[in-house]
Amino acid sequence: MVKMAATEEQDRKIVLEFCHLLEKSKQLFNGLRDLPQYGHRQWQAYFGRTFDVYTKLWKFQQQHRLVLDSKYGLKRWQIGEIASKIGQLYYHYYLRTSETNYLNEAYSFYAAIRGRAYYSRAIKEDRPDLMVKKLRYYARFIVVCLLLKKMKLVRELVIELERQIQEYTTTYEPEDQLEWSLVLEEIKGFIKAESAVAVLHADTNPIVLSHSGSGSRLSPLTTPPCERTPHMTLSLQEILIVGSACEQAKFSELTMDMFRMLQTLEREPTDSMHPMIGHPMAHGGPHDASPAASRMPPYGVPGSKGYVENGDRRSMRDNPHKYLLYKPSLSQLMVFLSSGFKELPPGGALLLYMSADGCFSTTKHPQDYGYELGGLATSVKRDAVDSGLSVRGKSSAGYKEPHCLYPGDLYPYTRRPLFIIIDSDNSFVFQHIPRYFGQPLVILMSPQDVPANYQDLQHHGSLFTLFLHSPMTAMCYICNVGDVPIHHWERCQGYVDRFVTEASRLVTRCRMDEIEQGIGYIDSSYVQFFGDDFLRTLILRFVFCDVALRLHRGFRGRHQRPRCEPPLPGPELLEHPSLAHIVLQLATALDVRGHFVEGPEGD
Repeated sequence: MVKMAATEEQDRKIVLEFCHLLEKSKQLFNGLRDLPQYGHRQWQAYFGRTFDVYTKLWKFQQQHRLVLDSKYGLKRWQIGEIASKIGQLYYHYYLRTSETNYLNEAYSFYAAIRGRAYYSRAIKEDRPDLMVKKLRYYARFIVVCLLLKKMKLVRELVIELERQIQEYTTTYEPEDQLEWSLVLEEIKGFIKAESAVAVLHADTNPIVLSHSGSGSRLSPLTTPPCERTPHMTLSLQEILIVGSACEQAKFSELTMDMFRMLQTLEREPTDSMHPMIGHPMAHGGPHDASPAASRMPPYGVPGSKGYVENGDRRSMRDNPHKYLLYKPSLSQLMVFLSSGFKELPPGGALLLYMSADGCFSTTKHPQDYGYELGGLATSVKRDAVDSGLSVRGKSSAGYKEPHCLYPGDLYPYTRRPLFIIIDSDNSFVFQHIPRYFGQPLVILMSPQDVPANYQDLQHHGSLFTLFLHSPMTAMCYICNVGDVPIHHWERCQGYVDRFVTEASRLVTRCRMDEIEQGIGYIDSSYVQFFGDDFLRTLILRFVFCDVALRLHRGFRGRHQRPRCEPPLPGPELLEHPSLAHIVLQLATALDVRGHFVEGPEGD
């Protein structure tokens, strides 16, 4: 009897400890939403405590599963809920650090939930709130798989989500039925828009390319070559990606342009980059093999002893830190821009990317280029409508659009090295930003217009951003090539690689010619940015975009081609015969030579 009483007491302590850890984990997790989204140091310690508690909770339920099953009545959906929270924790840590390895960690937990069918009996609990948690899990898992380019799994998950939504609405007839239907349609529309060009395997099934220069993340195979010089001093450290285009495919506060650009500014995730503790399916209990919450982030647990603080952490970072803003208010945009500016270390550069509809001025004779030519709509707010302003940003009654980013708003940030990408139908108004402080400044601007036969496709994402993300895909897009066999794609990708290599050589040569002979001028801002892998990639893909559209018969007006400030040299770079020759060779290989103007003899 004494032994049995002791066992009962021990079991009671296990249940109490589990309840304590569970409650503590929920409190910490709910507190994440109150943390500031900007800055670095403000949230590190809190994330550290949250990781720590979830690690203890996950290990504890694995070690004491039999007791918790019999004495607490632990259900599989409850284990799934803990795993889902850990997956969310890793995903939000990815968003705050930009380190793609955390996406793999989030994926490990989400995949385990599906593989072990933790939520399989949720519908039998007669709890609509539990079904909502299951649906939210599916939506989050789809986002992670999209970011990891696991498109086959994405399509499977969408089918499962559709079935779950049907089951949920049929069983409970909930008030949020329409809301979930819209989520499903949003996902389907996003997937359709994302696959601008299908690359076909030998069996004609589409495949997803990740390491072959297809335009996803940067890897050693896709980093443009560069003959480095002492003038290439800057590295990209802080990024602000803003998506405010109204009529563009989106999912989970990611527009298509944001989705493409954030991948362009990341390196491919690798498990070997930072060794993690454990294995995604290690430490399984007697019931199943589950992911290990002991897989802590690199540099130690954030906020704990042994965590590498801010300054040294930057030198270890694989990717620049970035903020993602979907249709922000102007005040939000300025706060995040100021935060990125504040966090810049010596030798660091700030990149602002904006995909937005234009705010157009009605001023006939502007004198102030900073504020009288219009700008970019950040978001369409109720107060803008109430004050008599149109959603397109044309002022009335003497007011200016309050939720508009004007070129003049960026003047203070030119105190530090600044790289700006504007994708908008009012992009060219940003070409007049002065260099008051003498710091490196480059502005890449999209065409303000596209030919009529491409305008209906703007919902699928901007053509300019597609060129910066995947030049080969954009080339197919402007030539109406819908699918390409994999062997042919790789052959054509070789021409894009040749173009980038030749353009990189010409940029370096222009600089040397300028120094030695005073010809072939290229602004020093480009050279200083050129040493950074990401910024060099963007500059060279911009050159490809300019050359391709200049040669394409459909893009004839000046407003249908991109611009940059400072201007890149024409004959020495943008109009160089060798670059035109490669683009026309690529067009021939794709069997779309008729879309392009007649080139030099032999083309």
